[in-house]
Amino acid sequence: MDQAESLRELMREKSAAEAATPSEIASTKMFFRRIISERVRTIAITSGKGGVGKTNITANLACTLAGMNKKTLVLDADAGLANIDVVLGLTPKYNLYHVLSGERSLSEVLVSGPCGVKILPASSGIQEMTDLSRGQKLTLLEDLDSIEEKHDFMLIDTAAGIANNVMYFNMAAREIIVVATPEPTSLTDAYALIKVLQQRYAKKRFRIVINMVSSAAEARSVYLRLSHATEHFLNVTIEYLGYILYDKRLQEAVRMQRAFVELYPRSAASLCIKKVAEKICSENPEYDENGNISFFGDKSLGNERRAKRT
Repeated sequence: MDQAESLRELMREKSAAEAATPSEIASTKMFFRRIISERVRTIAITSGKGGVGKTNITANLACTLAGMNKKTLVLDADAGLANIDVVLGLTPKYNLYHVLSGERSLSEVLVSGPCGVKILPASSGIQEMTDLSRGQKLTLLEDLDSIEEKHDFMLIDTAAGIANNVMYFNMAAREIIVVATPEPTSLTDAYALIKVLQQRYAKKRFRIVINMVSSAAEARSVYLRLSHATEHFLNVTIEYLGYILYDKRLQEAVRMQRAFVELYPRSAASLCIKKVAEKICSENPEYDENGNISFFGDKSLGNERRAKRT
């Protein structure tokens, strides 16, 4: 799949016959080129099934990274059913809808969360936001490109499932973390998500966090079940990033609209999140060079320069 075809797949809407224009391709390239050159770690935190704790993990991981002196931005990419602001007790006046409608700039919408985390809140209950148009996606990329403050991490909290928006934001990220639980339906849906990203979008690198487990042994068992299936049927190896122990106090933190790691920093679950954060910070990420974002490398830049000269 060549560069233009990859980008068309990335930017596709329901009408598959409508191709991306050269200006749209250029805008998307410019955004990702900046992200890569400035070494911002863009990580999509996603899941096949709802209710697996993905948003809570995103919020608490962001707070933990910020506590480790990492400047962190959270993009709430569940554009129709936003929850990050609710989980963290924020009441933003504006949200992603106002940016994409042209009513407000990104700087007017960004809010500060706990530990200095920056949040780009999404809208809730606006049906048209569940399937962003190509123009809206480009507007978002351009506005993100305009952020003056530099960040170490951008965490993208996607919606669950395999809808168009979910695929788009997973493709936009350089890294993908899939959240699953021991429930059979969670594993089945996680497998389906990985299958679509691998077969349709050529994504080959996935990491997994197992949430709501009773022990490290249970987490390892769940991971192996999913790993064996992906290796056998998809020829994809998923990496084990860590696990989060079940803690009934998490629901208390949600009711209080506070980050769990702030309320109970020494709890076993908080320590699990800290281990995941430490592992992320200590690694030299191996980006998926066969994914659709790989064409922002030296080869494509050389091709563009040659094209300009001719």
